[in-house]
Amino acid sequence: MIEDKIKELGFELPEAPKPVAAYVPVLKVDNLIFTAGQIPFVKGELKYKGKLGKDLPAGQAGLTIDEGKKAAEVCALNCLAAVRTIIKDLDEIEHIVKLTVFVNCIDGFTNQPQVANGASELLEKIFGGKGKHARSAVGVSGLPLDAAVEIEMIVKVK
Repeated sequence: MIEDKIKELGFELPEAPKPVAAYVPVLKVDNLIFTAGQIPFVKGELKYKGKLGKDLPAGQAGLTIDEGKKAAEVCALNCLAAVRTIIKDLDEIEHIVKLTVFVNCIDGFTNQPQVANGASELLEKIFGGKGKHARSAVGVSGLPLDAAVEIEMIVKVK
């Protein structure tokens, strides 16, 4: 079972986070499920906050690529939690189709793909070949609640 695999990897599938604005967190259309952007909430608390990059103004600490990768893992798990609210069993996932990864970063930061790898590598470990997906990794100047990373996911279900 997929949820057992997640636990074997040392992670926990959380409860689906509540929306922070006026939208639905997940929507099923035919055999595709689309998640709204998920940020790195852990038990109701934003775990990774701020910009990636080390050259921030005095007094502001930037996040490292490793911290960004961990934030991306949390976002991916939150996406799966949102998907689970629709299908109830993650074993119904036939394929992870696409991720869109937004990285809150300083101007000139170009390591968005490495940050996004946190989510991509985790999904491949969980789902094997069914976890390989198309992806966009985009640098942005800000995200809701100053989250470090936000991820949208599209999955195909049986």
